[in-house]
Amino acid sequence: MAEFGYTLMCEQTPAPQLVEFAARAERAGFDYAVISDHYFPWLEEMGHSPYAWSVLGAVAQATERLPLMTYVTCPIMRYHPAVVAQKAATMGVLSGGRFTLGLGAGENLNEHVIGAGWPSADTRHRMFREALQIIRELFGGGYVTFQGEFYDVDSAKLYDLPDEPVPIAVAASGPSSARLAAEFGDILVINEPMPDVVRRFHDGGGAGKPVYGQLAISYDTDAEAAVERAHRLWRWSVGGWKVMAELPGPVNFEAASETVRPEDVAENVPCGSDVDAVVEAARAYVEAGYTHVALVQIGADQQEPFFTWAEKELLPALRRL
Repeated sequence: MAEFGYTLMCEQTPAPQLVEFAARAERAGFDYAVISDHYFPWLEEMGHSPYAWSVLGAVAQATERLPLMTYVTCPIMRYHPAVVAQKAATMGVLSGGRFTLGLGAGENLNEHVIGAGWPSADTRHRMFREALQIIRELFGGGYVTFQGEFYDVDSAKLYDLPDEPVPIAVAASGPSSARLAAEFGDILVINEPMPDVVRRFHDGGGAGKPVYGQLAISYDTDAEAAVERAHRLWRWSVGGWKVMAELPGPVNFEAASETVRPEDVAENVPCGSDVDAVVEAARAYVEAGYTHVALVQIGADQQEPFFTWAEKELLPALRRL
C-alpha cells in the first residue's frame, strides 16, 4: 500500500509555521513529511524561503514518529557535499533515525547565489555523481580523502552518525539520472508520474527500492477560490523541469508564466474539495510504481482547513487505493 506524506513548502511559509505544520501533519495522520530546500521562492508573491536545515532541526524536536526528508537538497554548489553529509548525519541523530537525505542536481534559481555561474546539464550530472560518491563514503564512518574533477575532500570524517546510515534518495527526470539513482540511491524521487523512468530505475539496479512522488493540490470549499490561488501561486510549474532548472530568479518565473491561464494550472492541480479528484490524481502515481506520494497544499494560509479535511476525508480515501 502506498504511503502519503505532507510537504513543508519553504517557499510559501515562514519558518515558525513550518514547524507547527509538521507537528499538525503528524497529528493528522500523514505517513511522513518532506521539506523543500530553496534560497528563493519560485514567485515573489510566495514571499518566503527560510533555511530548510534549521527548520528540520526544530521539526525533529517538535515531532515524535514522523519520518522526515529533504525534497531535495542540491549538493553541488551552494553546499559542498562533505558539508551536506555532516548536516544529514546530524539530522539522522536528532530525529532518532527518522531522516532521509533527498538529493538532486539543483536549479539555477537557488545555486546562482554563490556567483559561480550555472553549469550545463551534463556538467551538473558529473558534479552530482562525485557529490553522491563523497556523501556515500562519508556515511560509512571512516576517513575520506577524495580528489575528483570538481571536488576535493581532505581527510574528512563524520563523528556523529545515527545507528543506521541515513538513506539517500536521488531525484531523476530521465534515463541518465535514473541510472544514477539506481547506482547511488536507496530511493528514487520523481515529482510527476513517469513510469518509463521508474522502469529504468528498477532495471538499473533499483528493483524493490521505494519511489517517491509529489502531488500539488489546492483544497478549498470554494472551487473558484481554489483555482485562483493555484494559478496565482503555482503557475510557475507549468513550464516543466527544463525551464524550472534554468531560470535564475522569481522575476524570470513571473515573466515565463505570464501567459499561463487558470485552467492550465487546474489541468494538473486538483482544485476544490472533491476527494475523488485527488484520489484519481494519486492513482496515476500508484499505477506507475510509486510507493510514496507527498501532497502539497497550495497557500500557507490554507493549511489548517486542509489538515482537517485530510484527516477526516482525504487520507482515509487515499489509503483505500
